[in-house]
Parts: sequence; C-alpha cells; structure tokens
Amino acid sequence: MVKIAVIGFGNIGGGLVELVERNKQFIKKDTGKEVEIKYIVDIRDFSGHPLKKKIIKDFNIVLNDPEVSVVAEMIGGSHPAFDFSLAALKAGKHVITSNKEVVANFGEILLQAADDNNVSYLFEASVGGAIPIIRPMRESVSSDNIIFISGILNGTTNYMLTSMLKNGKTFDQSLAKARELGYAEANPSADVDGIDTCRKICILSALSYGKIYNSESVYTEGIRNISKRDTNDAEKLGVVIKLIGRTEKTEDGKVFIMVSPRMITESSPLFHVNDVFNGILISCEALGDLMFYGKGAGRIPTAGAVLADIIEVIKHIDTKQLPPSKWERADDSTLADYKSIPMVFYCRVKGDKIPDGLKEVSDEDGEISFVTERTTQEQLEKMLNGYEITSLIRFDV
Repeated sequence: MVKIAVIGFGNIGGGLVELVERNKQFIKKDTGKEVEIKYIVDIRDFSGHPLKKKIIKDFNIVLNDPEVSVVAEMIGGSHPAFDFSLAALKAGKHVITSNKEVVANFGEILLQAADDNNVSYLFEASVGGAIPIIRPMRESVSSDNIIFISGILNGTTNYMLTSMLKNGKTFDQSLAKARELGYAEANPSADVDGIDTCRKICILSALSYGKIYNSESVYTEGIRNISKRDTNDAEKLGVVIKLIGRTEKTEDGKVFIMVSPRMITESSPLFHVNDVFNGILISCEALGDLMFYGKGAGRIPTAGAVLADIIEVIKHIDTKQLPPSKWERADDSTLADYKSIPMVFYCRVKGDKIPDGLKEVSDEDGEISFVTERTTQEQLEKMLNGYEITSLIRFDV
C-alpha cells in the first residue's frame, strides 16, 4: 500500500483527490500496488466535506508519519510550498508538484535534496498542464542537442490573442471575456504580463541545458500593449500574434531566453494553436522538429499530469528513485543579451515616412508600420534614431 498526502485542497488538489479515488483499480493494475490518500492538508475549514476525516491543518503530521511515502504539493506560490517540499524530501518522501513558481525559483535545491535523500522530485504539471512535455524531454530528448524551444505556454493569453485577432476584440474586451469564462484571475498579471510564461520557459531551458536562470533576469514582455492596429496589420501580413517563450543556445555558448509577443507565420506548427490550448515546438539536431500540443490548464487535465508523476514514482517505489536529475543555478552573465540576437521585426512609428528599404504594411492615423529584414534590436534602434516607436513585435523565425 502506497500512502499519499495531498498538500492544498484547492482547484488542482481537489482534482487530484478526485482522480485518485476514481482510478484506484487502474492505478493498482498499472503499478501493482494499492494507493490511499491518507492526508489532505489545508488550513481552511472543510467540516462539512465527505473527506473531512482525512483533512488536517498541520503539515508536521505528514512529515512525521513514516507511512506516507508520496507528497503532492498543490499549494501554489513560493512559500510555504518550497519549505514543505524541502522538508518532505529530507524526510525521505517523494514530492510531486504542479507549482511552476517553486520549480523555477528553487528547482536546483529541490532536485539536489531529492538526490541526496534517494527520492524523486517530479513536476510534469508545472509546464503545459496536461501536455506530457517534462518526461519526454527528460527521457527521450535529453540525449539530443536541442537547438531551440519556442512555445505558447499560457492558455489565458492565447485565448485572449485568438479573440483579439479572430473576433476583432480589444485587449480589455478579451480580458473581460476570459474572466467570465474562468480563464483569467481577478489579478491577471502573471498571465498577461508574461510572468507565468517566463517561469515555464526557464524550466524548459533548464531541462535543455542543465542550468536554471532567475526568471527576474529574463526579458519578459506581456500582451498589454497589443492593439487593434497590431492585429489588423497581422491579418494583412497573413500572420497571427502569440505570446511566446523561447530559449536557445547562441554561437558563443550563452543561453538566450525571452518572453514576448511574436508574429507567427503559417509555416509554423504554432500558427494553428488557438484559444486556451498550448503548443511547444522543440527543434533538435538529430530528431528534427517535435511538436507538443494540448490543453495547457484546467482542473482535471493538470491533476492528471500530477497523477501521471505519482504513478511513475509508485512504479519505482521499491528501488526508491527514478534516474536522478540535477540542475545548477546559472550565472546571469551567461544569459545572452536579447538586443544582440538577430530577428525580423514588425515596427510602427509616428510620422509620414520610414527609412528606405523597409516593407511598409500600413499608413494611417499618423503612424506607419513596416517589417524589417533580419537584424538585431541594437541595429534597429540605431536605424530608427529620431523616430517615436509605438509598437515593436518580433517574428518567431
């Protein structure tokens, strides 16, 4: 019998409990072992809940119970989620999480603690929701040289951008609808300002290159400044606008990580990823281009990814540990300057003319938009010295 403690009985934690209770026979058939949720830890009052006998408020009860071998951390935020996870790992318990903030901020510490204590720290649900991306990268892609990763990693912003482009909605209108449908929080900053996407691309970058960068050091631009003029011009160009997290190794050995709106051409697999879906494109030296697509959020899909990690741990419970995975905390000086990376830009400036040789897209309301050849942002800013730039969107090529 494998006994589990679920820490946090909110949306995802509740979904996990539901899935475990509903699938006990399947889990036993798949792993050869019975499972039981022994504790649910939450400080709120659940006195009327059918599972109230399992619900406790003191995490130390879990920590000091030798029968509990797996802890599922579903709290969210950095603290006390990190503190509970570290303590559980040091107590010899496997830890599973969906918490991308903790993985991005403390992943190297928690992976080291797991290795030191011969247990596992797994986080499939931290990126891509229901999309199996962490495990394939760890098991199938890790031996290949990853050229770049480019991903639509946030379902809320993808829904909003789809609405803005296809339905002609403004940012405010699409955000209001996203809130109505439950896709956006009351405070949507983590989504619309790119913070959520940044944490996820930092995790994918660490899986690719072995080092985790501070998300605060990564250039991150959200979608608040995307206007109707931008989406109209995108339609003229035959492209779509998506919020993209991208990472790649540069020729000088540095790592480039960036989060920003991008114009996606129809030749890209990301072009058709719409609404709340996520899409992750991984370009490998030997395997070529791999595309991962699916629902990036939601109670049951995300809980399903957590359960998949739990099942993987149970399958290896007698040997105590899956193959170890460790990262280093990266030195920010090895992070490439985003302004030095060659790109193609869509740009809009105030005025009635633009530098020669640029492809004009539209000219209205005292502003001209155009597309550049492949250049760096440093070179572009020199070219446009004296112009007032009102919009700058990169192409994902």
